[in-house]
Amino acid sequence: MSAPHPFSIPNFRYLWFSRFASMLAQYAMMLIVGWQAYNLAREDLGIAASAGILGLLGLLQFVPLFILTPLVGWLADRLDRRWIARAVLAGQFGIAAALAMLTRSDHLSLSAFYVIAILLGICRAFIGPALSALTPNLVPAQSLPRAIALSTIAWQVGVIIGPGLAGPLYKVDAALPYIVCAILYALSLGAMMRIGKISRSMIDKSKGPLRQIADGLAYVWTNKLVLGAISLDLMVMFLAGAQAMIPVFARDILQVGENGLSLLAAAPALGAALVAIWFSFSPLANNVGNKMLVAMVVFGLGTVGFGLSPYLPLSVACLALCGAADMFGVFIRSTLIQLYTPDDKRGRVSAVSQMTISASNELGDAFTGALALLIGPVAAIVAGGAGAIAITGLWSRLFPQLGAAKRFDFPAELLPVEHDAPTQRTPTYQTPIKQTKEAAL
Repeated sequence: MSAPHPFSIPNFRYLWFSRFASMLAQYAMMLIVGWQAYNLAREDLGIAASAGILGLLGLLQFVPLFILTPLVGWLADRLDRRWIARAVLAGQFGIAAALAMLTRSDHLSLSAFYVIAILLGICRAFIGPALSALTPNLVPAQSLPRAIALSTIAWQVGVIIGPGLAGPLYKVDAALPYIVCAILYALSLGAMMRIGKISRSMIDKSKGPLRQIADGLAYVWTNKLVLGAISLDLMVMFLAGAQAMIPVFARDILQVGENGLSLLAAAPALGAALVAIWFSFSPLANNVGNKMLVAMVVFGLGTVGFGLSPYLPLSVACLALCGAADMFGVFIRSTLIQLYTPDDKRGRVSAVSQMTISASNELGDAFTGALALLIGPVAAIVAGGAGAIAITGLWSRLFPQLGAAKRFDFPAELLPVEHDAPTQRTPTYQTPIKQTKEAAL
């Protein structure tokens, strides 16, 4: 039986639109938050110290995610993943509305942005594992690589359009981007409410919560392919995080203003979206592990190029190259992790993966901001890109399982079980321990 296209399944269509709308809002909002915070800081501080403020915002987003990761992964495996996502989307709607009111009333301050950063970190902690673990519940196993590619398109296109619209909207009215984000979150919530009941594997309730949490962490640690993929992303993105410095480059290095800010912010997602669209029609099939390693080297080279570039077009091109290379890594890593993880552990494993992604992004932003404070933003970006190249070479030796991954094949113990109709239920899995099934609440 040929794999059905994910868009032929109504539940997946609702999930795709919900993800697209929420990503559009999230990245538009994050760009304007960074821009406003940097401009506030520059009223009293120099360039390097203001760049450090942006790093602090990243750190404040990471801390709640780091603390909550064991809990949110366990909840994503125990509770209805749809309702977790719905609750978070409602919270993000409230944050966008509050930012609109604070901007309109001119009551924004750095302290307010610190609080907002913490709230955004909490929201991202809960929604990430729920959405990541939900996708395999909606499509047959044979359709999963294409579904992941399509989900990534929703994410990356949102990343492109969000920042691309945010700058021009901000020039019209400072509160307008937040108003649009609130509307988008409302639409995302509406689509999530349309997802019907789904079947999924049941967590082993004979074990206590702490043991269940420990089982998820132990699975990541003992599966060297999963561990290597997750930790490689952590280290590369931690060192080569250029995103947090985009406001610095737009205002003080390239001096291109709000329109240049939007171009720089959208460039990585443009490169990533083009690759994701390609994957949705022709997913990778062979030598996937080595391609992921090469992509991480290209990502490091693009980062170095961005740091050294004195011209906006070249900077945009380097960031687009980074986004394209990152998309290779995201697609291969996400597919391997989903295929090599049993459904009853996907929430916990997705939570660990999300924590490392956030550590590499938010904590990486904090690291880059601190490094920029010491040696300047240009040197910090160049050093980070060079470090990413070195780490990729080291990880290829420490985790030979990465290069040995040739195809997107299920391990023998997780072979998918076919169903007569792809829209009826999600594939179950034959695991060494018998699993029971339950319908989602």
